[in-house]
Amino acid sequence: MSYARNSRWTALGVLSAAGLMTILDGSIVTVAMPAIQKDLGFSAAELSWTINAYLIPFGGLLLLAGRLGDLIGRRTMFLAGNAVFTAASLLAGAATGPGLLIAARFLQGVGSALASAVVLGILVTLFTDPVERGKAIAIFSFTGAAGASIGQVLGGVLTDALSWPWIFFINAPIGAVTVALALRALPADRGIGLAAGADIAGAALVTTGLMLGIYTVVKVEEHGWLSTHTLGLGAVSLALLAAFVARQATAKEPLMPLRILRSRNVAGANLAQMLSLSGMFAFQILVALYMQRVVGYGALETGLAMLPAAVGIGSISLFVSARLSARFGARAVLVAGLALLVAAMLLLTRIPVNADYVTHLLPAMVLISGGGLVLPALATLGMSGARESDAGLASGLFNTTQQVGMAIGVAVLSTMAASRSGELLAAGAGQAAALTGGYRLAFAISAGLLLAALAVALLVLRRPAPAGPVAAADRPAQEEHGFTGSGSAGSTPR
Repeated sequence: MSYARNSRWTALGVLSAAGLMTILDGSIVTVAMPAIQKDLGFSAAELSWTINAYLIPFGGLLLLAGRLGDLIGRRTMFLAGNAVFTAASLLAGAATGPGLLIAARFLQGVGSALASAVVLGILVTLFTDPVERGKAIAIFSFTGAAGASIGQVLGGVLTDALSWPWIFFINAPIGAVTVALALRALPADRGIGLAAGADIAGAALVTTGLMLGIYTVVKVEEHGWLSTHTLGLGAVSLALLAAFVARQATAKEPLMPLRILRSRNVAGANLAQMLSLSGMFAFQILVALYMQRVVGYGALETGLAMLPAAVGIGSISLFVSARLSARFGARAVLVAGLALLVAAMLLLTRIPVNADYVTHLLPAMVLISGGGLVLPALATLGMSGARESDAGLASGLFNTTQQVGMAIGVAVLSTMAASRSGELLAAGAGQAAALTGGYRLAFAISAGLLLAALAVALLVLRRPAPAGPVAAADRPAQEEHGFTGSGSAGSTPR
């Protein structure tokens, strides 16, 4: 085995550790929120900003960070992001009031965006063989699934055993080791230069539009979908994003060359991901709320109850998804995974007020393991049509639709659940019955979103072209449409 081959897998370990830290931070905070509110004096309205202050810069900066990674070097962007995230974590743990914690969470979101935006771009340039790439994406997806579930359990353990600041302090050693190993393991790349795409006006339009859009979505539960606040800010956000697209079509050096969306797999995978994560995120948030608010579980009990889903997703993504993709193709694996997720959500539409865990929840936990097929397949398809020079952009776009999908899912499903619960309360239902009715409706909507993702997978996506050199006769036509097959990102020296 050559040094270059060893180096690739070491680099994958570094990328996975960074992804684990980011996902861990997203889920670990939710369990500690009551303790944070008590110690720092957050009001009920302010407390939501411990989440929102992270989500807004994270989702808003991903596209810009991905393109900047192509321009100045993806390794440089990854290192900068991890350094910012680690420093901000220490600041968050040391916070003595709401303002400082919210500012630290905002900086954490900035660091996460800088690092996460380029991870898949680095990965696909390192692993050009389709089998190896499938394994690498499966391992990376496994760490994401592990981080989401570990965060819920670890958040409860650290908060109960030590105190809430340790949910942030734990990022410091992980971040320091990640940066140190990344300096040695990740291949140096200079990027294609700022002159190849330094579109300042486009960057301002897309970043402002995305941040404003995500802010609007996360505040929907407070203001309502048809309020002046939501409609007004939503219209401004859409206008900014439309202006960005118009500029990219005419700019001499666009920030996001629109050719990347001419690939059916890039466009289709991003749409399918937005729909599927809007539905899947309901599981993590709403099932946890159901277990705590209706069934009466504590924070640690809830995390442990959700472990079967996490173990299933992680095991399938790590040991099964790559093999199935190599044999049947990523599209077929995606379709199978989405079908399992639809079945899980349909089961949850029948949960009773006093659920028995083994009878009513465990079967859905098992079926939700289909996420271990969905996430790696989406990543493979979403990156399969990007040129090497656009790999960071494609990675940033993929992560952007991921964050937007989760934000929309939380806003839509939480709002619909709360509205339905209010209607049932007004009709005379008890608190537990009203909450359960709201969650049932949310799971039904989630099933509909996943069915829509399934339709996109069947009607839009195609099996990626084999990795490797593009035939000379095919290259001009493929380059004209902005993609060169799944192996096009593989010419970076290693």
